[in-house]
Amino acid sequence: MDRHTEREKSMICLYQELLTHRDLTTIVEDIYLNPLNEVSDFSKTLIFHSVANKERFIGYINNVLDDWTFDRLGYIEQAILLIACTEFDVQMAAAPVIIDEAILLAKKYGDEKAYKLINGVLDRL
Repeated sequence: MDRHTEREKSMICLYQELLTHRDLTTIVEDIYLNPLNEVSDFSKTLIFHSVANKERFIGYINNVLDDWTFDRLGYIEQAILLIACTEFDVQMAAAPVIIDEAILLAKKYGDEKAYKLINGVLDRL
């Protein structure tokens, strides 16, 4: 599985966790159709690091949102931003790659202007 697909599946896992608050391991196994031990370390880091550091990342995001807060964003946008924050935090890729991947996800899953918000927030982090 390529990194883009792993990011996409990881974002879907976070989206489901944000929306349903189900057990994260169960969500991951359902989305990846594999037991957790067969999911790549890249994907597990994206998902579990995002959840473990969610409050810290929300603080960073809230600091750059103008007249808006993280909790007012849609769950898709929240999930994309959390994944990107994890990638920045553990230096999984270069900043332009992280931002481009987040924009691609926002264009595919968000509303027509979501990618602009994602780009603006990540440029300022």
